[in-house]
Amino acid sequence: MSTSEGMPSGSGRPPGPVAAARRLGDVLAGAGGRLGDVVSPSWLVARVDPMNFAGALAETAVAVAAHPGTAVAATAQLAGAALRAAADAVPGTRVPGTRAPGARSADRRHRNSAWEDNPWYALCRREHEVLAGWARTVVEDVELGPVARRKLAFLVEQAVAAADPVNWPWSNPDVPAAALRTGGRSVLRGLRNLVRDVAMNGGMPRQVAADACVVGHDLAATPGAVVFRNDLVEVIQYAPTTPTVHRTPLLLSPPWINKYYVMDLAPGRSFAQWAVEHGRTVFAMSYRNPDGAQRDLTLSDYLRQGLFAALDVVEEITGESRADVAALCLGGTLATAGAAWLAARGDRRIASLTLLNTMLDYSEPGPLGVFTDARTVDRLARRMRATGYLPASSMKAVFDALRPADLVWRYVLDGWWLGEDPPAFDLLAWNVDSTRMPAAMHTEYLAELYVGNRLAAGTMELAGERLDLGAVRCDTYVVGAETDHIAPWRSVYAGARLLGGDVRFVLTTAGHIAGVVNPPSARSAHRVGTRPLPAAPDDWFAAAARRPGSWWEDWAVWAGERAGPQAPPPPLGSTAHPAIEEAPGSYVRAG
Repeated sequence: MSTSEGMPSGSGRPPGPVAAARRLGDVLAGAGGRLGDVVSPSWLVARVDPMNFAGALAETAVAVAAHPGTAVAATAQLAGAALRAAADAVPGTRVPGTRAPGARSADRRHRNSAWEDNPWYALCRREHEVLAGWARTVVEDVELGPVARRKLAFLVEQAVAAADPVNWPWSNPDVPAAALRTGGRSVLRGLRNLVRDVAMNGGMPRQVAADACVVGHDLAATPGAVVFRNDLVEVIQYAPTTPTVHRTPLLLSPPWINKYYVMDLAPGRSFAQWAVEHGRTVFAMSYRNPDGAQRDLTLSDYLRQGLFAALDVVEEITGESRADVAALCLGGTLATAGAAWLAARGDRRIASLTLLNTMLDYSEPGPLGVFTDARTVDRLARRMRATGYLPASSMKAVFDALRPADLVWRYVLDGWWLGEDPPAFDLLAWNVDSTRMPAAMHTEYLAELYVGNRLAAGTMELAGERLDLGAVRCDTYVVGAETDHIAPWRSVYAGARLLGGDVRFVLTTAGHIAGVVNPPSARSAHRVGTRPLPAAPDDWFAAAARRPGSWWEDWAVWAGERAGPQAPPPPLGSTAHPAIEEAPGSYVRAG
């Protein structure tokens, strides 16, 4: 550093140009950001390629160059398959052994008979299938490290999803059919939707109608009151609906990556409402949507100011020294970490745990592993330095990218090319209501859990205590979902086996959220296996009986058996914690 660059402003000498530029950078970046960070090559790389896809592609190029025979063979097979697909698309020239005439895809977007009967659309579809198969074969055959392989596979799947001819008006028979059927109105409506989304939705297709589901009316509508608020969390107490309740209260611990009301969705689909109707005194945590002022919050802060503060409120209002905790995803990871922390102190205030699609062992993170290797986490930390948080749009983009056909391209087709209005659906409304992540907490969470897997290893420390999952000896009800891509059920199962108490593992149908928002219906089903849990999840699956009905019904029996005797419900709030406002409170509405 030169003298002029390091000279303090009070020295009487004007700052040098670099120092002045850095001070300007402080103002522009905000919250003490340094221009040296902003203009450094590492920061620029983190902004342009935060997921390090360039590194994965470079490793792929080196691997292909070292063993070109694999790529040459795959490309030769591609050429032959492409010629066969072209011949197969022409009526009367179908190659024996290929798709039978009239065969249909399970994907609703491919159900138009023109995909088989019209030579152009049949050609587009078949060539896409050939290219997709070739690309996936290359990924499987090339010699790569696990991180590069995951990233390359992710890029291939993004390309395959984007290139599907169903997504484009010139290669999808439904688009001209809709234009003819509506006299061109579908085209005009689609152009309107496209312009609207480019101008007002970051260029992404809108997934749900704006203001179609109103928080406090259509969503998060279970009656109750906010009885506590600090700088991080509001605690909601729900109003009882039964003349008596189990004495042990229930605290809901949601993830803070989205708003809490995934556990209190539309009436009839609300787990909070279900628990209240089954005689529980229910509380829920609603996290603040953080900004730069919360940049230094850590997981220890979320433990103390979130979970433990809420448990204190529950105890003071109900007079009960122990509470059951039902938690989802990251909220479940925190709740289990909290139970381990309390166990280290000899505190048994958590009576039982219910963990919904919660990973405790992150050794096999599934598709999210693309975004959570050490180098990517480091780059993400650099990006968050300037603002102090990860934008909500970034979190949503990650989750949308994990299911591009369902969460991106479906709405391109429906909204832009078919001119349809987005649906009014509670899960989609919740999905777009994303939140920001404080920089320190999010970096710590990714590094400790995804990169280091330290919670499973027993080496993670929070708030001055080392966390031992084996010391968590309360009864635990663990739910996994068969098609969960956020918390793969086998990873959820592996974490459940680390707990020291009696564990009931239940596998439900559907995915990460639909598997949790699972009210009883004719389509509901779940599996329950034997205890103790065998080492291999597939062994458990083979022995687990498939039962009709929702896991909600099974849980109500399990939880009711452990929730204590019946008594009159406690008051809504107390002298120390009076009702501040009606549920769902203020934090959930803050942008």
